[in-house]
Parts: sequence; structure tokens; C-alpha cells
Amino acid sequence: MPQKTMAILALPGVQMLDVSGPLDVFAEANRQHGRDVYRPLVIGTSRGPITSSSGVQILPDRVINAASEDRIDTLLVAGTPEAANTVFSASLVTWLREASRRSRRYGSVCSGALLLAKTGLLDGRHVTTHWAVADHLATAHPQIFVDKDAIQVRDGRTRTAAGVTAGMDLALALVEEDLGRDVATRVAGQLVMYFKRPGGQMQFSRAGHAAPVGRSALQEIQRWVAANPANDHDVASLARRMDVSPRHFARLFRAEVGMTPASWVEAARMSAARALLEDGRRALKQVAARCGFADANTFRRAFMRHAGVSPAAYRKQYVGEPRTEHNISG
Repeated sequence: MPQKTMAILALPGVQMLDVSGPLDVFAEANRQHGRDVYRPLVIGTSRGPITSSSGVQILPDRVINAASEDRIDTLLVAGTPEAANTVFSASLVTWLREASRRSRRYGSVCSGALLLAKTGLLDGRHVTTHWAVADHLATAHPQIFVDKDAIQVRDGRTRTAAGVTAGMDLALALVEEDLGRDVATRVAGQLVMYFKRPGGQMQFSRAGHAAPVGRSALQEIQRWVAANPANDHDVASLARRMDVSPRHFARLFRAEVGMTPASWVEAARMSAARALLEDGRRALKQVAARCGFADANTFRRAFMRHAGVSPAAYRKQYVGEPRTEHNISG
């Protein structure tokens, strides 16, 4: 099998793990396979170190123009925290478009999808990106099908991953494509990562924690619901608190908040449920009752719809198993 050049384009302000995570997966695949199948390559936009979002510097192997000389098998664009506010140069977009077309596979990690979308190569494709910028990507590029819950998406030659650590999930999937399930499973075990991560990225989303919006009376309603998630918050009761008719309240709420009162109430209850599950001190039935759900089954279905995993699985991520915790005092 010929050696495959796995290139990652890193811009100033790049998140370090978007680069180092996938490259460590490829390096471990080389060890597990017994030979150097993958050749890692970091590409910068100019000579000199790339300062990451953490302040740590990365020395690129190539700059974009010189990198055109390399035969790139897979080209990934790493994300930056400021990608949504970045104006990308025409020369960078042109280089990325041509380099991606010449590669066997191309894609992005995290918010790198915002740059890759500028090339037009994602038009008509199903992709994913970090949940925090998924709506921005979908709005700016309506011709792209954005799956805001997926950890990774494969569509034709395109490979995209959700936020940061999901770049390792994507890299592992590429290893499985190239070297088979056995090698990929050994890589996952060595790196202590899921071979297939349970659930989607919405289990990590904090999108529902937005500050109250709209006129002051509506903001007061939102604060009341958030502080009292167990109460009966139907449209009629909320309208009475504002001293308006239910019809007027529903119309006003949707116009200024951007969703129906029922959807906002459920999102607020999910936010409260996440906090209680992360705390881990209450049984699932107690969490359901404190968040306004009639029973544990109703709560479970609603939570699965929002987070993509069960409440029990979500809590386990934060609380873990007692037997795995070791407290050492010296």
C-alpha cells in the first residue's frame, strides 16, 4: 500500500486538538499496522510558527503554495474559535478548492467547515460541524445540508467532523476505511477512545442556555420558567402572568423569541435536567419530577429527542462509575 499524505490546513488561532488529535490517530495507526502508511503534514498560510488558540505554536511543514507540490491523499481543514467572524482571503479559498479537488478525500474538523464551504465543494453535500456554528453554516450556505447532531458525516469524497475531539473520531473512521476494522479497533484501544461514540454531539450542546430575549415582560417569563421548571407552563398560565390573551401571548412569544412557548419550555426543562444529571445526586424519577415531566418514561423520550442519548447514559458521562474513581491523598 503506497504511503498516504494526510494533510491538515491550520490557520492562525487554530484549536490545537483539531490538528494534533487526528495526527495522533494516524501515527498510532502506523504503529498498529506495522509500517508507515500515513505521512502527516501540517500546512500553514505563511512561513513561520502558527499560534494556536491556546497560545502554543505549531511549525507547519508546508505553506499553501508550496504544498501544491505534495500529492495529498486526504486534506482536512482545522477549525478556529473565531472562524464565524473571519474573512478568508480569495487566494486561500482558491488554493483550498484546487488542492481539495486534487486529493482523494477532503473535509473539515469543527468550524473548519466554514472555510471549506467557501470553496463551493460542500454544495449539495451532507456535512456536520460544531453545534455552536451549525446554524451559522446552514444560514450562510443554504445549499449545504447541515446535520448539527452528527459526530461525523461521510458524503462522497467529503468527510466532516463536529467539534474538536470529534476530529479523532473522523480520523479513526478514515483508518477503518483504509486499514480495516481490526487496526482501527486497536488504535481506539491504545488511545483510550470510543471506537464508535454513543449518541450525537447535541448531548454536549449548551445552545439551550441562551440568555432571555425579547421585551422585558417576555424575559421575565423566561426567567420564571427557568427558575420553576416543574410548574405547569402552558400558554394560558404564561399569558396570565403577562396579563394578555393566550393567542396574543403565543404570537408575541414566537415573533420575539423565535420559537413557540411549548418548545422554549421544553428546552428550559432540558437545561435544568442536564444540570441535575451532571450533579448526579438524584434518581432519574426525581430529576423527571423536578423538571416538570409526568413520569420517567416521558422524560426519557424527551431527553433522547434533545440530546440523542438516554438520561442514564448522559449522567454516566459526568458522574461515571464509583469503582473507577481513586482518591489519593499524600
